[in-house]
Amino acid sequence: MPLSFSNPPTVHAPLGLYSHAVTVPAGAELIYLSGQLGVRPDGSTPDNIAEQADQVFANILALLKAHGLAPEHIVKLTTFMVAGQDGDAVRAARLKHLGAHRPASTAIFVSQLVDPAWFVEVDAVAARLPDGA
Repeated sequence: MPLSFSNPPTVHAPLGLYSHAVTVPAGAELIYLSGQLGVRPDGSTPDNIAEQADQVFANILALLKAHGLAPEHIVKLTTFMVAGQDGDAVRAARLKHLGAHRPASTAIFVSQLVDPAWFVEVDAVAARLPDGA
């Protein structure tokens, strides 16, 4: 049984790049990804949110790949953005890396992340399906 993404007619249509609910079949293995920052593999951090967001989603895809998974295995994203930063830049990076995939999602503006040089952080939950799909 595959992941099931739903948006029932009894709830308003999604207001962004998400689904209201995701059903994970019995026997799936859940993989929790820690919050990913716009930090490159060499440890450097771009100085703008657009490049950081691009790196965040590149990091998420790299972690998924390391576990034999693809973006379509993501069931939940939580995005933290520093208030005053460009949320559209984060959405553009998400579209670039996730395409039409619409996991359950939450986006939150915060006053600051742990390091003031960081503008966006995204954590994720993915599911490896029992049949390997």
